[in-house]
Amino acid sequence: MPIDMTKVTKEMLEKALKCETAEELVALAQAEGFTLTKEEAEAYLAEMDNMELDQQALDNVAGGMCYSAGLGSNERCNRGGGITGA
Repeated sequence: MPIDMTKVTKEMLEKALKCETAEELVALAQAEGFTLTKEEAEAYLAEMDNMELDQQALDNVAGGMCYSAGLGSNERCNRGGGITGA
């Protein structure tokens, strides 16, 4: 089951990026209250190997930036599905 990224904090992402093995990532997920299989952890690690988040990307993920607003946007999605200024 995919992880609900709305519940992932910036600090969790930073910790996850430091994990070097699937076992470390599974343990981290469990410590943070998520269920993650070894296979899912391996897939996440493979994906993370191919990407590096800069500070703005981390802020956007942790801050709930609206994907449809685009990267670099200061707009956030409201609960009604629209976009509002931050």
